[in-house]
Amino acid sequence: MTRTGIDLKIAGLTKSYGGRRVLRNLDLEVSAGEFLAIVGRSGCGKSTLLDCVAGRLNPAAGDIHIAGYSLREDSARAKRQLGYGVAPEALPGLLTARQCLEVHAGAKDVASVDTELIKLADELKFSPHLESFVDTLSLGTRQKLSVLLSLVGDPKLIVLDEAFNGLDPASSLVFKRHLRARVQTRAASVLLATHALDIVEHYADRAGLLSDGRLAKEWQKADIIALRTSGRGFDGV
Repeated sequence: MTRTGIDLKIAGLTKSYGGRRVLRNLDLEVSAGEFLAIVGRSGCGKSTLLDCVAGRLNPAAGDIHIAGYSLREDSARAKRQLGYGVAPEALPGLLTARQCLEVHAGAKDVASVDTELIKLADELKFSPHLESFVDTLSLGTRQKLSVLLSLVGDPKLIVLDEAFNGLDPASSLVFKRHLRARVQTRAASVLLATHALDIVEHYADRAGLLSDGRLAKEWQKADIIALRTSGRGFDGV
């Protein structure tokens, strides 16, 4: 089923660390069926932004709505609409990969992991690792588990932080195409923080440059295509 509306609405988001303001009164929207890439230099606040959206950090000010639900006022419902790619090093090492998927499904009030996700696991050559404990998996294999976890429960908004790091080229291509298919059918939207500009050029509908705690510049799809065909880079990245 296709959808219309806004999957992510951020208003006045502010976050500081040790007196340093990392995000400054930031406003941002992601429409249903949109792939938005956030780019910027290391330390610019990309991970902080995504952690706030995922509810892992509490902002000093501002509000975040996910598929219409306020993360501050209705956190449980908002998070059920969200798929977040947990960093590989933060995955629970004493659980098996299958147990991780089942725990995530339970948190989303989903009875079981859906067949589409199992199919993707096969395409990623991950299925042989389902009964393995997470702490025995390689970095690349844990990254595959991370991206699978982000898709549990058919989230409306998929939030990914450098999700392709550690993936082998074949798995990276499979996952990119899978995300693109979800976006094209408007089944989900994607918010991706990345340094990989080739992903921005070939898969994103829009890109935003995060600098000094704000979105300093945006590129629409036509701008991205023009930059790709001209060979010019993204200013400020």
